[in-house]
Amino acid sequence: MDGVEFPKVTELAIPLFVAAILIELAVVKMGRGRGEFETRDTLTSLMMGTGNVVAGLLFGFISFGALMWVWQFRFLDAGLGAGVAIAAFLIDDLRYYWYHRIAHRVRWVWAEHINHHSSQHYNLSTALRQSWSGHFTGMFVLQVPLVLLGVHPALIAFVYGFNLLWQFWIHTETIGKMWWPVELVMNTPSHHRVHHATNPRYLDANYAGTLIIWDRMFGTFVEELEEDRPRYGIVKNLGTFNPFKVAFHEWIAMFSDAFSPGLTLRQRLGYLFMPPGWSHDGTRKGSDDLKAEFVRLHPAEAGKPGLPATRDILEPAE
Repeated sequence: MDGVEFPKVTELAIPLFVAAILIELAVVKMGRGRGEFETRDTLTSLMMGTGNVVAGLLFGFISFGALMWVWQFRFLDAGLGAGVAIAAFLIDDLRYYWYHRIAHRVRWVWAEHINHHSSQHYNLSTALRQSWSGHFTGMFVLQVPLVLLGVHPALIAFVYGFNLLWQFWIHTETIGKMWWPVELVMNTPSHHRVHHATNPRYLDANYAGTLIIWDRMFGTFVEELEEDRPRYGIVKNLGTFNPFKVAFHEWIAMFSDAFSPGLTLRQRLGYLFMPPGWSHDGTRKGSDDLKAEFVRLHPAEAGKPGLPATRDILEPAE
């Protein structure tokens, strides 16, 4: 089984991605759909997508090679049947939820994921704004249990391709809320708009890949509200369309913080592994601080989905 190969779903879908982006662009320009395109922003997203493919070709052996090494220690051999593929897809979708949640709460992983959120526009081209450094974070470890249960790493990569394929089309404002059973179970454009938003109530929400049920189960689901339309980007926007700066700016900032003079080892590790916005002296604001600040300004919003409810956060800490 070590010579197992499957089609690379996302690479085969590239013509579909390009065609869909052109169709969405036409719909938006004709005023028949909601959304915005900015030429430099779109080109940056396309270059980020190209760089992601190149990085996969150059460095994909790191993650895949590590999983193939683990493969020799598997407890079972599940085979390559359709039932195994479906089970692997569902389990890996749960794995993706936790990877995505970690990526927003651990700066080491956020450093590679932040570029996906760096566009201040939300359209299908944004879906292609992908990491160049994901193979270096070590997050392949979340797939180790599936390999030990006998699912071949090539099959895991194959089913994950369909997860990414689903995630492509939900990066749009041209599709509003869908039929309620779909919204209940699946990740949709509405749910993912929330995830990309910087509005305080929407921060750190809706981490799902394909199934939104994981967010509903683990308490991270927030509904999109028409009265609080999503604003896109990151808390401190970059102000650049340079793809190299987009790809590596957070790595540079993170290591600069971690190796600043006069810090203790614990503080240095904090800059690497605490949530984004953490600082050793408390002078920066993370998502929890921004949510608390919003509630202090809008007390009537306290306790609503995505916002803290406890009264002890209403006064700034001394």
